[in-house]
Amino acid sequence: MKILVVDDAKTMRKIITNVLKQLGFNKEDLIEAEDGVDALKKLQEHGDEIGIILLDWNMPNMNGYEFLKKVRSDEKYKDVKIVMVTTETEKKKVVQALKAGANNYIAKPFNPQTLKQKLEQMNIKV
Repeated sequence: MKILVVDDAKTMRKIITNVLKQLGFNKEDLIEAEDGVDALKKLQEHGDEIGIILLDWNMPNMNGYEFLKKVRSDEKYKDVKIVMVTTETEKKKVVQALKAGANNYIAKPFNPQTLKQKLEQMNIKV
């Protein structure tokens, strides 16, 4: 199973992929995208292989919320787990993302234990 890490900040993508590697995920199973447009392209390229998407909210071109709604409107991605990883911590935004189909929500900054717990809550073996 591959994990798609979507964030416009290269540094944040590196932090997230490093945490995932620490948790035991293989480097070759981690795919990075810099915005929603890039993420859609990567999702279509890797299709069934992607099981988890870690998604930032605030990005240019297509933000995380728009990407989330687009992915959730496509039946073939219904089983993909989507976790918002964002600085958007306002309760209204959290509820909005969960209603749109996010499976979980992590506020930045976060620690490796938080990511591990959120993945485990979705029955992802870590």
